[in-house]
Amino acid sequence: MYQQSLRKAVRPALRSSLQSRAAFSTTTRAMAAGDTGAPRNSGGAASGDAFTKREKANEDYAIRQREHLKLSELKKKLAEQSAHLKKLEEHM
Repeated sequence: MYQQSLRKAVRPALRSSLQSRAAFSTTTRAMAAGDTGAPRNSGGAASGDAFTKREKANEDYAIRQREHLKLSELKKKLAEQSAHLKKLEEHM
């Protein structure tokens, strides 16, 4: 009897907390102009401040470095495979 009364007392609280979480997770974020993370209205990153331009340049540089590293690894693997194919041709 005591357990049943506890369950009945807790159930409405659980339902309301689940409903409030669902409502909270589906709401959009309201940001005022100038808040951190707010979208820019004046042309975006193209007309951004120096920090935005520098940050984009750093990101582009890092991406180019990663692509260069991947390309050099692929070239190395290609050279190894061609050397292996030459060995196989000589063996035949």
